[in-house]
Amino acid sequence: MNKNTYHLVTLGCQMNKADSERLASYLDQAGYIETKQPETAHLVIFVTCGIRQSAEDRVYGRVNQLRKKNPQALIVITGCLAYRPDVKRRLKGQVDLFMNINYLPRLVELLAAKNNPDKVDVGKFYEAERQENGEEYLKIPARYESTYRAYVPIGNGCNNFCSYCVVPYARGREVYRPASEILDEVKKLLKMGYKEINLIAQNVNSYHSLDYDFPRLLKEVADFPGTFWVRFSSSHPKDLSLDLIKVIATSEKVVNHLHLAVQSGDDEILKAMNRKYTVAHFKDLISRLRAARPEIAITTDVIVGFPGESEAQFNNTLKLFTELNFDLAYISRYSPRPGTASWKMVDSVSSLEKKRRENILNAHLIATSLAANQEKVGKELIVLVDGQNKSGLYYGKSADYRTVFFEALSKKTNLIGSFVSVLIKEARPFGLNGVLSEDSKVSV
Repeated sequence: MNKNTYHLVTLGCQMNKADSERLASYLDQAGYIETKQPETAHLVIFVTCGIRQSAEDRVYGRVNQLRKKNPQALIVITGCLAYRPDVKRRLKGQVDLFMNINYLPRLVELLAAKNNPDKVDVGKFYEAERQENGEEYLKIPARYESTYRAYVPIGNGCNNFCSYCVVPYARGREVYRPASEILDEVKKLLKMGYKEINLIAQNVNSYHSLDYDFPRLLKEVADFPGTFWVRFSSSHPKDLSLDLIKVIATSEKVVNHLHLAVQSGDDEILKAMNRKYTVAHFKDLISRLRAARPEIAITTDVIVGFPGESEAQFNNTLKLFTELNFDLAYISRYSPRPGTASWKMVDSVSSLEKKRRENILNAHLIATSLAANQEKVGKELIVLVDGQNKSGLYYGKSADYRTVFFEALSKKTNLIGSFVSVLIKEARPFGLNGVLSEDSKVSV
């Protein structure tokens, strides 16, 4: 085994992917060499997700499997499971180091001291230090996985404390990067030819740095010269301002897509979730967004089977789906998370009932998504190409976040990372099929 090799296992959200890009950069600078074979790596780091039990169970399985195949490996857990005492107990003897991602600048020191816990404190989370000095690990330059799409973290942590969510405990309170630092990173990416900039945080709408708020930051990024798109996530409805809606409406480079998690269509459930907005407020936001930019696609997140959710309350969510006709929705069954407020609530909705409610919403979503996609038939969409499937079809995302498949002009053509114009020929519930437009100008 080469003692300078490492392997990263990244699970979960866009923020975890961005964290892994900084982890890779840090380890490269520290003299480690990346390997694609975890079975032979000296150091294996799991960037974990604990948003649902299924994601947590995946970590247990992967760690136990790796320990059998590579007993000499140094195994590190970071991400959302790193702080959990119950996870530490379950993986005792299997994992060498549990590390909050905020400790990344000290990783080499922590690895050296892993057998001498008195030498360095790895258990305490210095929240005051983060608040005073900012999120130091975000200053580490990323080693971007993609050559055309970049995730740019603008901050880390969350102050919202939704009753079902582990993020505030896993990542701490909100800390934001200076605007100058973010803008410099974006400038460098655009000079390198990147086609899509994704500004990300647990709640981008809360961003603030000196006299910058998120609408100003977003506008300045969108005002940079060049041919590129700007996306952002995650957005919390309680902080989506009229100023932000104006920027979305007037900045051409800001894509015509917004992901805005509603989570429930019932006010009592929203209150129990500690979401701090009402259904009426959410509907008003969607109305304003569609009035300001009529072609905008709205996607959302919904949890079914939250503790105490009655049939009538679930039907209010179904009613909201009917009224708002989301372009796409990520529907999940409630999963109790240790340490959260809802962990103490009675998980009163059975697994079978959660599945039934999920199926009802999915059936409705299939119909509304298909209808929305059918409106695109006969139109040309600009697509940023992501890859090619086994059948030889290219695929990518349109600005409104629709997945588009199309044939290449020739087998020699390599369109990955390019903007192309695609004439839509066929609609499916969650995708579109088309052909390259005859006058398509490929932007590489």
